[in-house]
Amino acid sequence: MPEGHSVHRLARQFSSVFGGARLRASSPQGRFSDGAARIDGATMLSALAHGKQMFLRFDNDLVLRVHLGLYGAWSFGGDTTFRGASSIGAPRRVGESELRDDAATARHNTYAGPPEPVGAVRVRLVSEHGWADLRGPTACEVITPDEERAARSRLGPDPLQADSDGTVFGRKLMSSITPVGIQLMNQAVIAGIGNIYRAEVLFLQGINPWRPGKQIREDEAAGIWADTVRLMRDGVREGRIVTTTAEARNGRPKRAAPTWVYKRTGAPCRRCGTPILVSEMAARTVFWCPQCQPD
Repeated sequence: MPEGHSVHRLARQFSSVFGGARLRASSPQGRFSDGAARIDGATMLSALAHGKQMFLRFDNDLVLRVHLGLYGAWSFGGDTTFRGASSIGAPRRVGESELRDDAATARHNTYAGPPEPVGAVRVRLVSEHGWADLRGPTACEVITPDEERAARSRLGPDPLQADSDGTVFGRKLMSSITPVGIQLMNQAVIAGIGNIYRAEVLFLQGINPWRPGKQIREDEAAGIWADTVRLMRDGVREGRIVTTTAEARNGRPKRAAPTWVYKRTGAPCRRCGTPILVSEMAARTVFWCPQCQPD
């Protein structure tokens, strides 16, 4: 599932290429025809990411809410004025950056509108200069501003939003006996973290994922928040998740050694050499070093 940094990149791209533009909306697949009709011809005012959800706001007082989930992805294209990644979303591989289609860039000068839809396109948005196709989302709906506020009120603070308060996250985390590894995946506790950031942040903080939230100290909660903010900002800038340092990579490129523990089952810890462990936690796999993250 794309983590929060990818959704923030999406929101930035939508703001950049569609902000202030009148959009034609359709549902080539047919499953979203009624929703598309409600925003067809409206002007997109802004795009907001909150955790793993994106909200596109239109001038007819409606909002398109999209949650990509495990399989959702947006693809883009357009003329020479249309800048940005050509695809953002799932499926993902660790260290994979959003795709840029050089062949499509070469065709910009002959742009004559969007291509024929390929696959099950749930929503197609088209401006004068470009287009965006959405496939496979978990959620895609047109809602009102009040419904947007209600949806966002159920989410925890987003580390990538400038006005988010890490102390709110800390209070939620430390008030529960639920293991910290489970809480970090709870979007009502902190919005935007997925399996990769969870594993990497807990490793960097030296915290075992099974430790109950009530046993987390205030300074540790602050450390989790700070590392999450730093790593997710890096993800927005890089377009991929890379948490290791140059020293830990030992001269290898980022794509060859992007993580400390995630998906490194049985491999030696990059710090201490202890084999990395993996187990199931609330129906998801969790990775950690038993030496660097003791009970």
